[in-house]
Amino acid sequence: MKLHPTPLPGLMLAQSASHDDERGRFQRVYCAGALAEAGHALPVSQANVSLTRGRGALRGLHFQHPPAGESKLVRCLRGRVFDVAVDLRAGSPTFLRWFGTELAGGDSLAMLIPAGFAHGFQVLGDEAEMLYFHSSPWSPGHEGGLRHDDPRLGIGWPLPVATLSDRDRGHPLLTPDFAGIEP
Repeated sequence: MKLHPTPLPGLMLAQSASHDDERGRFQRVYCAGALAEAGHALPVSQANVSLTRGRGALRGLHFQHPPAGESKLVRCLRGRVFDVAVDLRAGSPTFLRWFGTELAGGDSLAMLIPAGFAHGFQVLGDEAEMLYFHSSPWSPGHEGGLRHDDPRLGIGWPLPVATLSDRDRGHPLLTPDFAGIEP
């Protein structure tokens, strides 16, 4: 597993080696040792799979407040998504900047998202299946969210938003005094 930096410090793209032969493909999608050697330990506390249907459907932007902050390793298993992370870390030089990239089933790329970032994605085809490794378990009392269309973020989603959950639609816009979260 090789890690590639993004313009947002701490946010990485993780690339897995693929071993192909006449039977198909083998890929290691998580390796605690490789991540730790690169200085990005991600102890897995929870793993989730999501299936999202509908071109333009959007999930996010989600994060957890301290002390339940979490890091995530996110990979697309099937379909294609535009995957986005937003820096919410208080005092970060890239505070409220976002980074997005396409993840697709069958490719070798994943996004390694540190604590203090919000995460979301938009489906680019008929459906997408995502795999998440979390460093902390979900804590309903600590969950937070950002509006996908918050003007302070200015995220350039590639498609019009077709489907959004009531919960994600209900996230408030950032207030002018929002100073971030402690990771």
